[in-house]
Amino acid sequence: MGRLAQTDGLTEIQRDILATVREFVDKEIIPVATELEHKDEYPTEIVEGMKRLGLFGLTIPEEYGGLGESLLTYALVVEEIARGWMSVSGIVNTHFIVAHMINAHGTQEQKDHFLPRMAAGEIRGAFSMSEPGLGSDVAAISTKGVKDGDFYVLNGQKMWLTNGGTSSLVAVLCRTDEGGSTPYKNMTTFLIEKTPGFGANPTVPGLTVPGKIEKMGYKGVDTTELVLQDVRIPADRILGGVPGRGFYQMMDGVEVGRVNVAARGCGVARRAFELGISYAQQRSTFGKKIAEHQAIQFKLAEMATKVEAAHQMMVMAARKKDSGERNDLEAGMAKYLASEYCKEVVEDAFRIHGGYGFSKEYEIERLYREAPMLLIGEGTAEIQKMIIGRRLLEEYRIAG
Repeated sequence: MGRLAQTDGLTEIQRDILATVREFVDKEIIPVATELEHKDEYPTEIVEGMKRLGLFGLTIPEEYGGLGESLLTYALVVEEIARGWMSVSGIVNTHFIVAHMINAHGTQEQKDHFLPRMAAGEIRGAFSMSEPGLGSDVAAISTKGVKDGDFYVLNGQKMWLTNGGTSSLVAVLCRTDEGGSTPYKNMTTFLIEKTPGFGANPTVPGLTVPGKIEKMGYKGVDTTELVLQDVRIPADRILGGVPGRGFYQMMDGVEVGRVNVAARGCGVARRAFELGISYAQQRSTFGKKIAEHQAIQFKLAEMATKVEAAHQMMVMAARKKDSGERNDLEAGMAKYLASEYCKEVVEDAFRIHGGYGFSKEYEIERLYREAPMLLIGEGTAEIQKMIIGRRLLEEYRIAG
């Protein structure tokens, strides 16, 4: 392990967790990642290994059977997993967001019902906010929940669910129109338990997961739509028990999710750097290793600096959230910087590989297709800049 992307001030427990995950990644993920990715095959054995390590309960409090670790620990674990295969980090990310939302906003009954089984990996979560015509404009949400006695009837179509098929619990944002003064106060998060699988769901009448969306990268993990036709959900499955709070609950989930995406960017960039600097010391041109050419050394220097900067920004954002302070500025900066730098580092590693980088036999080809997803997930660069700009104006507003 090189000197890049080190984190100061970790406890012995945190260092032990990271060492265990790093060994798992090197032995169980990296050797099979490219083959599984090319087959678009769900990594069942890897997921079972993560369950045995307790990673699905990493941040869930100990009272519910989890490890009770911080967002920082989780982000560093995700960085290591994404270094092996980014798709695997996606499997734990949406699960983590839903567990965080239940722990932070759920009723005691919801915590008792879901969190122990989520910590064990028996229930795996998916997060559903986006829609086919929604994009970044959450206020335009059209999936609707209408109260009917002790139930709500849900109708609509959701989009871009990571783990949509393999999950057994989905947090779904719907418009409920129950008297809020703004669109954001008329949204509600519903916790829907379902049977894993595709097609019409056998345990939730009216709920359908049509199938996997074909993607250029981020394969292995299933990305799906979710169709709801007169789906009846008990009112006690509203997250927190009170309608109208869904937007704010989801934004809390997205905020920690942005730290996660930043961590994924850091992991992919670090792997691309490792591949690039290794290949540069093996390939020879004009009578010497290409690592001895100044042009390649300049690339490696730039790549390493970007890996280090993104990692430190991600760590800062995670620590800010762990301290209980507002971290939307730092999370936005971390997500923006890490995803952009990841794209650039991967492209430079791709260039160092030359023609071989275009071959599916080389790992960098996979990374080259995976990096673009990070530019979009949990908000585009433009959305991050908008959040950052608004927060800066709040912080530096002049009098008068």
